[in-house]
Amino acid sequence: MRIVKLTNETKNELLNNLLKRSPSSYNEYENTVNEIINNVRENKDKALFEYTQKFDKCRINADTIKVTRAEIEEAYNSLEPVFIEVMKKSAENIRVFHEKQKRNTWIDTKEDGSILGQRILPIEISGVYVPGGKAAYPSSVLMNVVPAKVAGVKRIIMCTPPGADGKVNPGTLAAADIAGVTEVYKVGGAQAIAAMAFGTESIPKVDKITGPGNIFVALAKKACFGYVSIDSIAGPSEILVLADETCNPRYVAADLLSQAEHDELASAILITTSEEVAKKVSDEINEFLKTLSRAEIIKKSLDNYGYAFVAENMDDAIEAANAIASEHLEIITANPFETMTKIKNAGAIFLGQYSSEPLGDYFAGPNHILPTNGTARFFSPLSVDDFVKKTSIISYSKDALFKVHNDIELFAKKEGLTAHANSIAVRFDGRD
Repeated sequence: MRIVKLTNETKNELLNNLLKRSPSSYNEYENTVNEIINNVRENKDKALFEYTQKFDKCRINADTIKVTRAEIEEAYNSLEPVFIEVMKKSAENIRVFHEKQKRNTWIDTKEDGSILGQRILPIEISGVYVPGGKAAYPSSVLMNVVPAKVAGVKRIIMCTPPGADGKVNPGTLAAADIAGVTEVYKVGGAQAIAAMAFGTESIPKVDKITGPGNIFVALAKKACFGYVSIDSIAGPSEILVLADETCNPRYVAADLLSQAEHDELASAILITTSEEVAKKVSDEINEFLKTLSRAEIIKKSLDNYGYAFVAENMDDAIEAANAIASEHLEIITANPFETMTKIKNAGAIFLGQYSSEPLGDYFAGPNHILPTNGTARFFSPLSVDDFVKKTSIISYSKDALFKVHNDIELFAKKEGLTAHANSIAVRFDGRD
């Protein structure tokens, strides 16, 4: 792992380098994605069946596109019971955490007869995309679906690509059933996003699409945004570890590698106030690489986006961490809670040497669908709020409106909107 002195120059070089991983940087794929979306929008199921045969080498039709209860039971039977129980425990932790995010409709009434409030209702139907093959992650199914269930969404559909044999990853199916998915469809890629965004004969149009995917899925979500709500246009995974001389270098190395193994574009960054820690972490990484199964991917990831920055002091380290605004931020310092109070930008913060990032990926309860590519500066983790809609409520009595009608009319006239002003004034012109 390369060790670099932290300066304004090296920090800015890193930020520019990380931005290259954004899905918005892959414009060469947009025409292909738009062609797929337009084809699905026009030809619906027919286009889905053709793309599934072309990309997934699987023939499906209107009778086989939807996963049956028998297929779900088959998936359960193929999995170890202990794994099923772990998924159930994880789902319960996620549910308990997200229950605390729920907000209720509220009404505020005043003596003058004015009533203001906010009505909060769940969206009617949400869609979740789940990658297939080697990229199948049951944990992401739980993270996408459970908050929607907590929010009160009645119908949740899932799209995921089938294998050439027409089957869906069993872990994905079991997780979907545990989380409460209403129905599962065997379709993947940009075509699945288009199907959920616009609807086909088999797949209903949804109100919101969430879930990870490759660059084609990410660009499809971007193109369909506005026709349908989306969670985010997610980039590659990233971790930043903020550490001082009190950390355990072996733990830090292991945590950095936990994200580097995702793919070659994942970033793993250490910022430390100790050059000795940086060197020891680098040595530990080299030892781990001798035994880890995804070592080749990790090596390429570290070559591309792996850094150990040595800062002059913790204030400089924290400033850099806030500028990077990492998806995952681990703080392993003498007083991690004190350090945390100075952190402004991070998707999720893990405090102390026993709060390793995979704890959040699988089990703790907070959502692991997090802002990437520096967007933690203004975006938040997926939450119950993503699956509700808020409607304002306004009711004024005649007396309440009379007290403010001159103010409103003046405001409207200053904007040159005389019909707005008249809409208020007509109620007090004595003609009714």
